[in-house]
Amino acid sequence: MESLFDTINVRDLLSAQDLSDPNSPLSAPDLRLLIQRLESHSLQIRSQVQSYLVSHRDDFASLFSLCNDAVSQTHRVSDDVSGILRLLSDRPIDAEVREVLEEMKGKREELKVKRELLGLVGTIVELNEKLESVREGLKSGRFQFAAQGLKELKLALRIGDDDDREPLVYGLLKEEWSQCFEEIQEVLVKFMEKAVRFDMDLNQVEVKYHLKVENMNGIPLQTVLEAMDVVGILEYGLAKVADLMIKYVITPFVNRGRPLSFLEDLNQESAILKIVPSQDSKLEYLDGEFLYSGIVLFIKFIYKSICFQNSSWIRCFGWLMWPRISELIISSFLSKVVPTDASKLPDFQKIIKCTSEFETALKELMFISASDDKDNKLSNFAENVEVHFAFKKKTEILAKARNLLLECDFSIPQNDGTSIQSSNHVVDLLFLSERCLVSKAAKQLMELVHQTLQDVCLSSTRVALEFYRAARDAILLYEVVVPVKLERQLDGINQVAVLIHNDCLYLSQEILGFAFEYRTDFPSSMKEHAVFVDLAPRFQLLAEEILQRQVHRVIYNLKEAIDGADGFQNTHQVQQSESAKFSIDQVVFILEKVHIIWEPLLLPSTYRKSMCTVLESVFSRIARDILLLDDIAAEETLQLQRLIHLMLENLSSLFESLSTGDQNSLEFSADSLENLIPSLCKIRKLSELLDMPLKSITASWENNELLSCGFTVTEVVDFIKAIFTDSPLRKDCLWRIQNASF
Repeated sequence: MESLFDTINVRDLLSAQDLSDPNSPLSAPDLRLLIQRLESHSLQIRSQVQSYLVSHRDDFASLFSLCNDAVSQTHRVSDDVSGILRLLSDRPIDAEVREVLEEMKGKREELKVKRELLGLVGTIVELNEKLESVREGLKSGRFQFAAQGLKELKLALRIGDDDDREPLVYGLLKEEWSQCFEEIQEVLVKFMEKAVRFDMDLNQVEVKYHLKVENMNGIPLQTVLEAMDVVGILEYGLAKVADLMIKYVITPFVNRGRPLSFLEDLNQESAILKIVPSQDSKLEYLDGEFLYSGIVLFIKFIYKSICFQNSSWIRCFGWLMWPRISELIISSFLSKVVPTDASKLPDFQKIIKCTSEFETALKELMFISASDDKDNKLSNFAENVEVHFAFKKKTEILAKARNLLLECDFSIPQNDGTSIQSSNHVVDLLFLSERCLVSKAAKQLMELVHQTLQDVCLSSTRVALEFYRAARDAILLYEVVVPVKLERQLDGINQVAVLIHNDCLYLSQEILGFAFEYRTDFPSSMKEHAVFVDLAPRFQLLAEEILQRQVHRVIYNLKEAIDGADGFQNTHQVQQSESAKFSIDQVVFILEKVHIIWEPLLLPSTYRKSMCTVLESVFSRIARDILLLDDIAAEETLQLQRLIHLMLENLSSLFESLSTGDQNSLEFSADSLENLIPSLCKIRKLSELLDMPLKSITASWENNELLSCGFTVTEVVDFIKAIFTDSPLRKDCLWRIQNASF
């Protein structure tokens, strides 16, 4: 049969040898030959299959018989199953069995529930009897028995565990337990209030060992404490006692101006601790040794007389009292003995030692925890005294700086007629080689900062870091306090604003010098991180802002004064002439006022620059207004010329202040003043033009004189048209001016 499955090779059935060549397609004879050979091959296969079946006939017959037997057996099994099903449906015995089983199961569950209910009833009865016995024990004074019973009931009733599935009666029992708990808590607290008494008249604390409340007498204090411990209310029961001890014993002992002592009086019925003044009236809490020993003595009294040397009970007192005792000692003693001078820091080591020994004694008494570092509050504070010292000094520095700024009125110091420049508040500017007057506050503030930076150089790293921050913050206080305090003065034209400008300039210069003066002496760990250069630009900008506000305010006031001249029109008329003259007088008055305020205070270079800016705005505005006039009468030209001469004459002292300076410097010579104020040359030339012939004006333009004074060709042409009437000469001159080439 394997030959039937051999692959038929079509190449073998064709006469063509190369079928892979696409250029040699099959011809019709080749195709017919292929069909004939395929049919012949098919007949051969069919013949071989028939021969194989005939030769294996017995095998195939056996296989078919086996299949037939399997089918017959399947039918028989199916018939048997059908019979069984018919039998079961005719006699339903399984249903009866199922009913019996379900009935048995129900009876068993019912029996189980009844047994559980019986057990629950027994438990409830037992718990109720236990509650009653607790109440009886509480009434008879058997506190230990009542407390232990209440503790066991808490577990049995699962107090604090809310379960929706528990019986309703458990809720009632829990309510009964809560009532018993409140009753025993109330009774035990009453006994504690009777146990510890504070007598302020006798200055003593009395602890009674046998107590009486209502009809219960002779109850031992130790029994009360044990009952509170068992019930879990020890901290609650001792809270009030601890509060009273802090109030009536610890606080007076720590805060008393003179030290106090404790005297103990012990007997079988009570223990008394008397608070008496120290026999040594000169003794003070200088090193803490006497203070700490007194507190330890008081804690020992509590340990022996109240806690009966029970470590858990004294630890409970520690939880209640130590946080407040430690805070009281820190605020009333340790913080007050922190050195105010770095040289006294070594003397504080004795206090650190006493503080450590004090906490060690409290740990031995188990008043504070030996493992919890949080209880070492006093040692941590004392060991960090450098930080506290530095923080305290930083606070003092900032408070002093703030007071300097708030108390200073920023007025100009009076020197009995002497020059302002001879004042004690005249300072050198490090990087400008000039001097200026500053406020008392700025000078004292900088002295304070210099002293602080000197302390930085002499201190440890932690202290130096706080001093460095204090120096920075003190400088920044000026920027925060002064502009707000003197806001109204900064909006006006006055010496205070100029003085603040000088302060900011001075501060910026000093700040730039800090790195050169102190950086090399700073602690090595701070050299890379301690910087001041970032502060200098802030004060430079603030100084420039204040100065520009002054300049803009002056220019604004001058503009309003010039507006009163109404453009200098018709000045040949009396009313208009008076208005124009009044306007010029106002301009001169404002400029002289500014001259008086600015010159003594501003740096010469700053004064010249600012005043030249103001004068430039004035002269350019007046020249522009006059050149905009479109028709000027002969009398009007003379009047305008007089106004310009009047203004320039009245400003001669101001010009002189701008011209004075280094005799070797050409920058501020009289000849170069017009170079600093370009419009000054223009307005002077304008006063000449008002009285010049037309030909002279034309010649001045042609020889470049008017152009060098700032005149434009349009201004000259309009000016000629406004003064001179139309004529061939004017036309010729205008043509020459407009066509002139330079």
